[in-house]
Amino acid sequence: MGPMGDALKRWLFLALGVLFTLGGIIGMFLPVVPTVPQFLVALWAFSKSSRRLHDWLLHHPKLGIRLREWQEHQAIAPRAKIVAVAAIAASAVWVVFLSAAPWWAMALSLAFMGYGAWFILSRPTLRD
Repeated sequence: MGPMGDALKRWLFLALGVLFTLGGIIGMFLPVVPTVPQFLVALWAFSKSSRRLHDWLLHHPKLGIRLREWQEHQAIAPRAKIVAVAAIAASAVWVVFLSAAPWWAMALSLAFMGYGAWFILSRPTLRD
């Protein structure tokens, strides 16, 4: 790929990183939206486009610890697993009992939540 293609690729990865960072920030306030997986995608995209943004996210005082844990050990801290699965369960209760979503939207939401919970619980647990 020539210099023009490399620049386009870099900008696309940068845009992807920014998009997933914004999604992660939204997820910090909306329990249905996953947070850490979005920041992991952003971290990966920034690794291909912006060393400065990659390092900023990786060493962020609030977000960086979970990202570094995953990067170094591909494991999830026990407390993080509990909080994540509890948030997923609370979101599922909200979707089923408090939302006016059509049945197919509820089923799709619950399927994604179930997959997220399975993924979290199936990952190794970070040991101290």
